[in-house]
Amino acid sequence: MFQDLFCNSLCLFLSRQGNKLKNGMKFSNSDCITLGKPFFIGLKVMAPDSAIFSLSGPSHLTAIDWTNEHHRRSIAASLVQGVYVLERDRQENRQGPQACALPWWESFNFQLNHLLIDDVDQSIFGAIYEFINFSRRDYSAPQNAPHHVIAFRGTLNAPASISRDLKLGLLCVCNRLHVSSRFQLAMKCVEDIAATATADGSNIWLAGHSLGSAVALLAGKNLTKMGCLVETYLFNPPFLSAPVEILKPRVLKNGIRFTKSVVNAALAIAIKGRQPKPERDDQFTALSSWTPYLFVNPTDVICSEYKGYFEHRKIMEEIGAGKIERLSTQNSIVCLFSTVLRKNSEPLHLLPSAYLTINQSPLPGFKRAHGIEQWWDPNFNGQVELHQFN
Repeated sequence: MFQDLFCNSLCLFLSRQGNKLKNGMKFSNSDCITLGKPFFIGLKVMAPDSAIFSLSGPSHLTAIDWTNEHHRRSIAASLVQGVYVLERDRQENRQGPQACALPWWESFNFQLNHLLIDDVDQSIFGAIYEFINFSRRDYSAPQNAPHHVIAFRGTLNAPASISRDLKLGLLCVCNRLHVSSRFQLAMKCVEDIAATATADGSNIWLAGHSLGSAVALLAGKNLTKMGCLVETYLFNPPFLSAPVEILKPRVLKNGIRFTKSVVNAALAIAIKGRQPKPERDDQFTALSSWTPYLFVNPTDVICSEYKGYFEHRKIMEEIGAGKIERLSTQNSIVCLFSTVLRKNSEPLHLLPSAYLTINQSPLPGFKRAHGIEQWWDPNFNGQVELHQFN
């Protein structure tokens, strides 16, 4: 009898609140009382396995070696995941013991220093973490551990943030991310932390995934122009060009890239003419001293072209077309036409130098190939390449 009464009450409650569930709206206190507040809160705070560190995180890292590249990569990715989970906790009202975010940074001796909150949708898009040892004078700091890590999440498929994230993604495609209020807030926070950096910037990390890696990349570029080189971890960074890398025939891929390089170089000469060397070209050369860490999956259409981008530069040098490629690699077609229209456009994906890590383990489906959890996999199989601009 009790079960029938309970089921009838549940059905009546859900039918009345159907629109709220569809629209992702929060329930009022009176709504909670309908089934009893403890029961309803229990429903509301259930978290997926991906949010729980002990089930999905790099919990295998129990003794940290800060000189180990796998440990550093895994920790940077975990801190970015912490931002995702922070925002999930906020949207799903997971508080106290139900909140899932804390272990994603506390497991590696970090504390949350500051939250970065978007001024449009009030979502958490970034976090500043501080290594605890550096806050206590009676502790010695582990060598190579960062003082601060500034991490940015990517697009979150959740009702309260998806609209804003997609709009910023569109700005990213148009090379206009730098005009957004989210990036400007992020840049201010990065500059404030950078003011405390050592001369070589080695005590600060930037990290981001997907859209968040675009924010971190642009912030890292700006800091480099100011003379501050910071260690930067970019997971699945968007490459704003056709994903030629997903094509199978190598001859076809090389042909498309060669044609694109020639067209880019020709447009650059035609648009810029024989004017004095543009300031942007000098800045591109100056960026070559900064070598961020890029992490790409060849089956992820969003970032896979970075693999071909750097490979093609090497091929062009080998066939004696290095001058064409050096001119092409400093310009994108979108930015060239923006120059004609006199619009300020920042070529986000163009990088002189990078440590490129390619995940060589096959991952079926876009969601897994673009997911951040692959980067702390204890069985990670990756190929690391250093590419430097000359």
